[in-house]
Amino acid sequence: MTDLQALHDASHTMVMGVLNITEDSSSDGGLWLDPAKAAQHGRDMMAAGADIIDIGAESTRPGAKRVSEEDELARITGAVNALIPAGAVLSIDTTRASVAAAALDGGAQIINDVSGGTLDANLPHVIADHDCLYIVQHWRGWLAGSKGANPDQDTSVYEHGVLTDVHDELMRQVDGVLAAGVKPERIIIDPGLGFSKPSIEHNLPLLTGLETFRGTGYPVLIGQSRKRFISAMLTEAGAVGEDGPTMAQRDDVTAALSALSAEHGAWAVRVHDVAKSHAAVIAGNIWRQYLS
Repeated sequence: MTDLQALHDASHTMVMGVLNITEDSSSDGGLWLDPAKAAQHGRDMMAAGADIIDIGAESTRPGAKRVSEEDELARITGAVNALIPAGAVLSIDTTRASVAAAALDGGAQIINDVSGGTLDANLPHVIADHDCLYIVQHWRGWLAGSKGANPDQDTSVYEHGVLTDVHDELMRQVDGVLAAGVKPERIIIDPGLGFSKPSIEHNLPLLTGLETFRGTGYPVLIGQSRKRFISAMLTEAGAVGEDGPTMAQRDDVTAALSALSAEHGAWAVRVHDVAKSHAAVIAGNIWRQYLS
């Protein structure tokens, strides 16, 4: 049985590997829809150094469509059943209470809710009824990062500055899940890089302001992997060819940000290329140790 108190500890940054069982995720959609391939990819990420495998069956990229509850359940439970016997620590990327409950009953230890408790009001109650960790992400609406359901609503405007507004809004979300009965020692927060934050100017203040989020007392997950602002950074620096940034370039920058996040005390980094970020996080953890 996983020691949840130890898993909640942020003194040593971990690597969370992304397992997208989706048709349309922005960088790896369709690659792992086959259950056997999904299970093998999960095991490969564990071998490459992933401390946690984050399984998602519904893309949250701008423009993505929702999958049915039945399809999400089937994809998630299949992967959980395949990876628990391999000794995996599993995080489930879902906004549905029914999917979370099934995965937790199957042995998953973490629920990663990109809506931060706002899309399905029953989900925080499922968390409260199970002994698991709950990642609460900053959220401004379904498919955040685009214009959302209302085409006239721009969710990327931050009246008091992105760092202040994201912090304050995220803490209100945390208050909501606490009111539902979730224990504070089971909560992890995520500033939601890329969600309602399309530009470099939206995301870098959150990364450089990681101490602000750590100051809440909650561990902090950073999900920078392959986000659009990384491509924008490379493009702005003139480091790309005619076809734009390559996947390898995006993963290199992701790894650099993983090292910096580890040095600044992130609980974990959520990444697609585990091997690159595993090495980077080792360096960041050692750097942090020598600074303390």
